[in-house]
Amino acid sequence: MIRHLVLFKLNEGVERDDPRVVKGVEAFRALDGTIPEIRFWELGWNVSDRPIAHDFAINSAFDDRDALRRYVEHPDHQAGVALWREFATWVIADYEF
Repeated sequence: MIRHLVLFKLNEGVERDDPRVVKGVEAFRALDGTIPEIRFWELGWNVSDRPIAHDFAINSAFDDRDALRRYVEHPDHQAGVALWREFATWVIADYEF
């Protein structure tokens, strides 16, 4: 299995209730059950007030690298990525477990 972690940092001046952010969260929340390669899916807002913390996280799992690639290339995933590019940056980690 491959764990796919994504940590998002909202751009300066962008808040969680920004309509673009709300739409972006909804787009990613809707992927669960939509893309067959997803084996595990959870997402949520950071609750830590530490300055090094990111704002939003997605924790997901896929059977293998090919399944992860198909997910990344899926049009619904790409549409969500396009939304988030407008107001955030992110880092990822993909590892076997």
